[in-house]
Amino acid sequence: MADFKVQSEGDNNDFVFTRSFRKIYTMFRSLKNRKGRFVLIIGSPGTGKSANIYSALKILDLKVYDPTLLLDDPDMSSSEVFNEFYQTLRKDLGVKTNEEVYKKVQEYDMVLLADKILDSEFVDKDKVGLSLWSLNKGFDTFPFYFGILIEYFKHRKELQKINVVIQTALVFRFKGVKYDILTDFFLISPVIVFILNQFFEVIQISYSKEETREIVKKNFNVDDKKIMLYIDEYGCKPRVIFERLEKKLNRNI
Repeated sequence: MADFKVQSEGDNNDFVFTRSFRKIYTMFRSLKNRKGRFVLIIGSPGTGKSANIYSALKILDLKVYDPTLLLDDPDMSSSEVFNEFYQTLRKDLGVKTNEEVYKKVQEYDMVLLADKILDSEFVDKDKVGLSLWSLNKGFDTFPFYFGILIEYFKHRKELQKINVVIQTALVFRFKGVKYDILTDFFLISPVIVFILNQFFEVIQISYSKEETREIVKKNFNVDDKKIMLYIDEYGCKPRVIFERLEKKLNRNI
Protein backbone atom coordinates (compact mmCIF):
# COMPACT_ATOMS: atom_id res chain seq x y z
CA MET A 1 0.00 0.00 0.00
CA ALA A 2 1.20 3.51 -0.73
CA ASP A 3 2.60 5.55 2.13
CA PHE A 4 0.66 8.78 2.45
CA LYS A 5 2.72 10.22 5.28
CA VAL A 6 4.76 13.18 4.10
CA GLN A 7 8.34 12.71 5.22
CA SER A 8 10.02 15.74 3.71
CA GLU A 9 9.31 18.98 1.95
CA GLY A 10 9.84 17.31 -1.42
CA ASP A 11 7.15 14.68 -1.03
CA ASN A 12 4.02 16.76 -1.33
CA ASN A 13 3.10 17.78 -4.88
CA ASP A 14 -0.66 18.36 -4.53
CA PHE A 15 -0.87 20.45 -1.41
CA VAL A 16 -4.07 22.35 -0.62
CA PHE A 17 -3.66 25.71 1.11
CA THR A 18 -6.08 25.46 4.02
CA ARG A 19 -6.77 27.75 6.97
CA SER A 20 -4.52 25.62 9.17
CA PHE A 21 -1.70 25.89 6.65
CA ARG A 22 -2.01 29.68 6.56
CA LYS A 23 -1.68 29.82 10.35
CA ILE A 24 1.52 27.79 10.21
CA TYR A 25 2.90 29.76 7.27
CA THR A 26 2.25 33.09 8.99
CA MET A 27 3.87 31.89 12.20
CA PHE A 28 6.92 30.47 10.38
CA ARG A 29 7.38 33.67 8.40
CA SER A 30 7.56 35.69 11.63
CA LEU A 31 10.42 33.55 12.98
CA LYS A 32 12.94 35.24 10.70
CA ASN A 33 12.89 38.34 12.88
CA ARG A 34 11.89 36.94 16.28
CA LYS A 35 13.39 34.61 18.85
CA GLY A 36 12.09 32.89 21.94
CA ARG A 37 9.01 31.24 20.47
CA PHE A 38 8.12 27.70 21.50
CA VAL A 39 5.38 26.33 19.26
CA LEU A 40 3.52 23.02 19.41
CA ILE A 41 1.78 21.89 16.22
CA ILE A 42 -0.93 19.40 17.05
CA GLY A 43 -3.59 17.51 15.12
CA SER A 44 -5.40 14.19 15.07
CA PRO A 45 -3.58 11.28 13.39
CA GLY A 46 -4.19 11.56 9.66
CA THR A 47 -4.58 15.34 9.45
CA GLY A 48 -1.16 15.86 7.87
CA LYS A 49 0.88 17.76 10.42
CA SER A 50 4.14 17.12 8.59
CA ALA A 51 2.60 17.99 5.21
CA ASN A 52 1.66 21.43 6.51
CA ILE A 53 5.01 21.99 8.21
CA TYR A 54 7.23 21.02 5.28
CA SER A 55 5.04 22.68 2.67
CA ALA A 56 5.33 25.97 4.54
CA LEU A 57 9.10 25.60 4.88
CA LYS A 58 9.43 24.86 1.17
CA ILE A 59 8.30 28.37 0.26
CA LEU A 60 10.10 30.24 3.04
CA ASP A 61 13.73 31.25 3.35
CA LEU A 62 14.47 29.97 6.84
CA LYS A 63 17.59 28.38 8.28
CA VAL A 64 16.17 25.28 9.96
CA TYR A 65 17.81 22.69 12.19
CA ASP A 66 15.79 19.50 11.64
CA PRO A 67 17.60 16.68 13.50
CA THR A 68 17.12 12.94 13.13
CA LEU A 69 16.70 10.55 16.07
CA LEU A 70 17.41 6.89 15.33
CA LEU A 71 16.43 4.55 18.15
CA ASP A 72 17.74 0.99 18.15
CA ASP A 73 14.88 -0.66 19.99
CA PRO A 74 11.18 0.14 20.59
CA ASP A 75 11.60 -1.32 24.09
CA MET A 76 14.20 1.23 25.20
CA SER A 77 13.48 2.86 28.55
CA SER A 78 12.57 6.53 28.88
CA SER A 79 15.96 7.33 30.38
CA GLU A 80 17.74 5.58 27.50
CA VAL A 81 15.73 7.53 24.92
CA PHE A 82 16.31 10.79 26.78
CA ASN A 83 20.07 10.18 26.83
CA GLU A 84 20.07 9.10 23.17
CA PHE A 85 18.18 12.25 22.20
CA TYR A 86 20.71 14.63 23.74
CA GLN A 87 23.66 12.51 22.68
CA THR A 88 22.38 12.69 19.10
CA LEU A 89 22.08 16.48 19.28
CA ARG A 90 25.57 16.87 20.76
CA LYS A 91 27.14 14.66 18.10
CA ASP A 92 25.17 16.24 15.27
CA LEU A 93 26.09 19.78 16.31
CA GLY A 94 29.69 18.92 17.16
CA VAL A 95 29.53 19.97 20.81
CA LYS A 96 30.22 18.24 24.13
CA THR A 97 27.56 19.49 26.55
CA ASN A 98 23.83 20.17 26.54
CA GLU A 99 24.56 23.80 27.38
CA GLU A 100 26.59 24.05 24.18
CA VAL A 101 23.66 22.53 22.27
CA TYR A 102 21.45 25.45 23.29
CA LYS A 103 24.12 27.95 22.25
CA LYS A 104 24.80 26.28 18.91
CA VAL A 105 21.18 26.15 17.76
CA GLN A 106 20.88 29.91 18.27
CA GLU A 107 22.48 30.15 14.83
CA TYR A 108 19.23 28.87 13.26
CA ASP A 109 15.92 30.60 12.62
CA MET A 110 14.13 27.51 13.87
CA VAL A 111 14.77 24.20 15.60
CA LEU A 112 12.23 21.76 14.17
CA LEU A 113 11.43 18.51 15.93
CA ALA A 114 9.20 16.69 13.47
CA ASP A 115 9.24 13.67 11.14
CA LYS A 116 12.96 12.95 11.38
CA ILE A 117 12.57 12.62 15.14
CA LEU A 118 9.13 11.01 15.21
CA ASP A 119 9.22 8.70 12.19
CA SER A 120 12.90 8.03 11.55
CA GLU A 121 12.18 4.41 10.58
CA PHE A 122 11.45 5.92 7.15
CA VAL A 123 15.04 7.20 7.13
CA ASP A 124 16.56 3.91 8.33
CA LYS A 125 14.34 0.82 8.24
CA ASP A 126 16.46 -0.86 10.92
CA LYS A 127 15.72 1.91 13.44
CA VAL A 128 12.58 3.30 15.04
CA GLY A 129 11.39 6.83 15.66
CA LEU A 130 9.84 8.41 18.70
CA SER A 131 6.29 7.75 17.49
CA LEU A 132 6.70 3.98 17.22
CA TRP A 133 8.57 3.93 20.51
CA SER A 134 5.73 5.86 22.16
CA LEU A 135 3.07 3.56 20.71
CA ASN A 136 5.00 0.54 21.96
CA LYS A 137 5.71 1.87 25.46
CA GLY A 138 2.39 3.61 26.09
CA PHE A 139 2.22 5.43 29.41
CA ASP A 140 5.79 4.35 30.20
CA THR A 141 6.92 7.20 27.93
CA PHE A 142 5.80 9.90 30.37
CA PRO A 143 9.17 10.05 32.21
CA PHE A 144 10.81 10.95 28.89
CA TYR A 145 8.36 13.76 28.14
CA PHE A 146 8.52 14.95 31.74
CA GLY A 147 12.31 15.08 31.41
CA ILE A 148 11.98 17.22 28.28
CA LEU A 149 9.59 19.52 30.16
CA ILE A 150 12.10 19.87 33.00
CA GLU A 151 14.77 20.78 30.44
CA TYR A 152 12.43 23.44 29.08
CA PHE A 153 12.01 25.11 32.46
CA LYS A 154 15.67 24.62 33.35
CA HIS A 155 16.88 26.38 30.19
CA ARG A 156 14.17 28.98 29.67
CA LYS A 157 16.79 31.75 29.57
CA GLU A 158 18.65 30.09 26.69
CA LEU A 159 15.39 29.27 24.94
CA GLN A 160 14.58 32.97 24.77
CA LYS A 161 17.22 33.09 22.02
CA ILE A 162 15.85 30.08 20.12
CA ASN A 163 12.71 29.31 18.14
CA VAL A 164 11.51 25.75 18.71
CA VAL A 165 8.70 24.14 16.72
CA ILE A 166 7.56 20.67 17.72
CA GLN A 167 5.20 18.40 15.83
CA THR A 168 3.34 17.12 18.85
CA ALA A 169 1.09 14.16 19.59
CA LEU A 170 0.34 11.90 22.53
CA VAL A 171 -0.85 8.90 20.58
CA PHE A 172 -2.03 5.48 21.66
CA ARG A 173 -3.66 2.65 19.75
CA PHE A 174 -7.01 1.09 20.67
CA LYS A 175 -8.47 -1.77 18.62
CA GLY A 176 -6.14 -0.92 15.76
CA VAL A 177 -7.09 2.77 15.64
CA LYS A 178 -4.74 5.60 16.63
CA TYR A 179 -6.02 8.27 19.00
CA ASP A 180 -4.30 11.46 20.11
CA ILE A 181 -4.94 12.55 23.69
CA LEU A 182 -4.41 16.18 22.65
CA THR A 183 -7.14 16.28 20.02
CA ASP A 184 -9.46 13.27 19.96
CA PHE A 185 -11.28 13.39 23.29
CA PHE A 186 -14.19 15.77 23.71
CA LEU A 187 -13.70 16.53 27.42
CA ILE A 188 -10.03 15.83 28.14
CA SER A 189 -8.32 17.22 25.04
CA PRO A 190 -9.49 20.87 25.35
CA VAL A 191 -8.38 20.95 28.99
CA ILE A 192 -4.90 19.66 28.15
CA VAL A 193 -4.55 22.07 25.23
CA PHE A 194 -5.69 24.95 27.46
CA ILE A 195 -2.95 24.09 29.95
CA LEU A 196 -0.34 23.81 27.19
CA ASN A 197 -1.39 27.22 25.89
CA GLN A 198 -0.34 28.76 29.19
CA PHE A 199 3.29 27.87 28.47
CA PHE A 200 3.56 27.45 24.70
CA GLU A 201 1.99 28.58 21.46
CA VAL A 202 -0.30 25.85 20.15
CA ILE A 203 -1.46 25.56 16.55
CA GLN A 204 -4.01 22.83 15.89
CA ILE A 205 -4.35 21.44 12.39
CA SER A 206 -7.92 20.70 11.45
CA TYR A 207 -10.02 20.92 8.31
CA SER A 208 -13.54 21.72 7.28
CA LYS A 209 -15.43 19.14 5.26
CA GLU A 210 -14.93 21.24 2.14
CA GLU A 211 -11.17 21.46 2.70
CA THR A 212 -11.01 17.71 3.25
CA ARG A 213 -13.02 17.08 0.09
CA GLU A 214 -10.62 19.26 -1.91
CA ILE A 215 -7.55 17.51 -0.48
CA VAL A 216 -8.93 14.08 -1.38
CA LYS A 217 -9.92 15.24 -4.89
CA LYS A 218 -6.35 16.40 -5.46
CA ASN A 219 -5.12 12.86 -4.90
CA PHE A 220 -7.92 10.55 -6.06
CA ASN A 221 -10.37 10.58 -8.94
CA VAL A 222 -13.42 10.02 -6.73
CA ASP A 223 -16.83 11.68 -6.96
CA ASP A 224 -17.84 14.15 -4.28
CA LYS A 225 -20.67 12.02 -2.90
CA LYS A 226 -18.32 9.13 -2.16
CA ILE A 227 -15.77 11.47 -0.56
CA MET A 228 -18.44 12.89 1.75
CA LEU A 229 -19.39 9.36 2.81
CA TYR A 230 -15.76 8.74 3.79
CA ILE A 231 -15.66 12.04 5.67
CA ASP A 232 -18.81 11.11 7.59
CA GLU A 233 -17.25 7.76 8.51
CA TYR A 234 -13.64 8.73 9.25
CA GLY A 235 -13.85 12.45 9.94
CA CYS A 236 -11.83 15.24 8.32
CA LYS A 237 -8.61 13.22 8.25
CA PRO A 238 -7.27 13.17 4.68
CA ARG A 239 -4.52 10.60 5.18
CA VAL A 240 -6.92 8.14 6.79
CA ILE A 241 -9.26 8.53 3.81
CA PHE A 242 -6.32 8.13 1.40
CA GLU A 243 -5.43 4.82 3.02
CA ARG A 244 -9.01 3.53 2.87
CA LEU A 245 -9.32 4.51 -0.80
CA GLU A 246 -5.99 2.87 -1.62
CA LYS A 247 -7.10 -0.37 0.04
CA LYS A 248 -10.31 -0.33 -1.97
CA LEU A 249 -8.42 0.30 -5.21
CA ASN A 250 -6.05 -2.59 -4.48
CA ARG A 251 -8.96 -4.95 -3.88
CA ASN A 252 -10.43 -3.99 -7.25
CA ILE A 253 -7.22 -4.70 -9.18
